[in-house]
Amino acid sequence: MQIHHLSENNSVLNHFLSEIRNVDIQKDSMRFRRNIERIGEIMSYELSKNLDYNPITITTPLGKKDTSEIANQLVLCSILRAGLALHQGFLNYLDQAENGFISAYRTQATAEKESEIFVEYQAIPVINEKILLLVDPMLATGQSMVAVFNKLLERGTPKEIHLAVVVAAPQGIEFLKEHIPANCHLWIATVDEGLDKKNYIIPGLGDAGDLAYGSKL
Repeated sequence: MQIHHLSENNSVLNHFLSEIRNVDIQKDSMRFRRNIERIGEIMSYELSKNLDYNPITITTPLGKKDTSEIANQLVLCSILRAGLALHQGFLNYLDQAENGFISAYRTQATAEKESEIFVEYQAIPVINEKILLLVDPMLATGQSMVAVFNKLLERGTPKEIHLAVVVAAPQGIEFLKEHIPANCHLWIATVDEGLDKKNYIIPGLGDAGDLAYGSKL
């Protein structure tokens, strides 16, 4: 798996990352959503450098200009609900992409049974021979990402696969390396220290879905 760690070099990306972590700034859910969206815009720009382009000639009011346009068919898919703001950021730049949405949740572990990941709601276009972009803000254990990834592959075989997350734990990255094909790309805004006993990312930022859209039952 090819890993692209974007915050290793300083840019405005790191400014937005600091704001989504700040407990005082987090109180403004609209600003949190917008910062996640802007991070998605930056990540999509960096990812776009790996796409294919066709040469074209366009007509301007004053003449002709040789330039290029994206050649790939893209499918942008996000995991509900936390992925929606990040999805919008990618879509702002890759507006020609088709869109897919999928839900995943983890059951509570009991003394008799370990927790499981269930993938339910799906609204996904055809992905065969297209570039699949699967985005989700947080990569903790990696189990939800792998479960959704495997469910998507039941629908067809993409030409190329890119996974994009904002905050990743090393354990989640290692899990993806073990369960995702080596020719996939993993785009990460930043990598944190690890997971606590409840598998929360440390230092992390909290629950991205709750911060963006309000607490749930």
